[in-house]
Amino acid sequence: MVARPALRRAIPSSRTLLHAESRILRSSFSTTLQSQQKPNNNNNSVPEYAIPDPARPTHFGFETVTEAEKRERVAGVFTSVAESYDRMNDLMSFGWHRVWKDHFVASLNPGFSPLTSSSDPRAPQHILDIAGGTGDIAFRMLHTAHILNGNPDVRVTISDINPAMLSVGKQRSASLPASQQAALSFLEANAEDLTQTKPLGANQVGYSPTTGVPDESVDLYTVAFGIRNFSNIPAALREAYRVLKPGGVFACLEFSKADKHPLFNTIYKQWSFSAIPLIGQLVAGDRDSYQYLVESIERFPSQEDFRDMIVDAGFVVGGQGYEDLTGGVAAIHKGMKPRRK
Repeated sequence: MVARPALRRAIPSSRTLLHAESRILRSSFSTTLQSQQKPNNNNNSVPEYAIPDPARPTHFGFETVTEAEKRERVAGVFTSVAESYDRMNDLMSFGWHRVWKDHFVASLNPGFSPLTSSSDPRAPQHILDIAGGTGDIAFRMLHTAHILNGNPDVRVTISDINPAMLSVGKQRSASLPASQQAALSFLEANAEDLTQTKPLGANQVGYSPTTGVPDESVDLYTVAFGIRNFSNIPAALREAYRVLKPGGVFACLEFSKADKHPLFNTIYKQWSFSAIPLIGQLVAGDRDSYQYLVESIERFPSQEDFRDMIVDAGFVVGGQGYEDLTGGVAAIHKGMKPRRK
C-alpha cells in the first residue's frame, strides 16, 4: 500500500505530464477527425445485436447471464457500493483514477474546445455525463468550463441508471459554487435507451419522462468507468450517436488492457484479483461486488475492439482511436459524429 503523503507528492508531476500530452492530442485529434470524415449509415440499418433484448445472453463478470439479469445485478452492485465508491477508487488505484479523470477532462477542454459542434469556441455547450453518478467528471467539467475557460454557458447533465449513485452526486454537488449548481442537472436513465428518463430536481432543460433526451441535443457525451457495466454496449453507443449534434464528440474513459507490457500486466492482474476484492471486504464489507468489478474489467474489449465498436456505431475516430494511460491500465476513446455536408 502506498502511503497517502507519498501519493500526494507523486500526482502533481504526473498530472503536469498528462496535461502537456493532452494539448498535443487535442490538436492532433481535431485535425485528424476533420480529414477523415466519412458518410454515415448509422440510421439506415441497426444490427440486431445493437437492439436491446432482455433475453439475449451477455456476461456479468465471468458468468453468462441475460441482458435483463445483468442490468438487475449491476444495479445491485452499485446500490451496494454507492456510499464507498469514491473511497474505494482511491484505494484500488492508489489515487491514479483522479489523475486519469483530470487528464480526460483536460483533453476535452469543456467551455473552449475545437471539438464541439459550434464554430464559436465559447458558445453554449451541453454535456451529458453518462453513468456519472457521484459527479467526479461533471464537477471537473464545470470547473474547467466556468472557472478556467470563463464560459458560464456550459451546462452538464449527470445521467445514471442507479438512483443511489445519483443521490451521492446530488449530496456532493451542494459544495459547488451556486453558479455551477445552477448549471447542473440529474437524470435517472438507462444509457441503452435515453428516450425514457426520470428527471430529478430542478434545472431540467428539454427532458421529460415521455420524450427523454432529444435527438441531436448534446455537444459532448462522456462516460467514465461505466460503459463496461452496460448490458448492451453497441446499443448505448448508438444512443450516444443519436443524442449528439453533428460535430459532437463521444468520449469514454475506461479500464483497458495492459497486454503490451507482459510483466507489468501480470503484476497488475495479480493485484486486481487478489487485493481488490479483499479491500472491498475490509473497507466496504462487500467482497462480491468488487470481485465483479475486477472481472468486468477483464471481460471488457481490448482497445482496438472497442474502437471498432465506436466506428461501427457511426463515429469517426482520429489516429489509432484511443490513448493508453499508465501502460494501458486505462484508456481514453473518442469519436466524432460527422458534420452534415
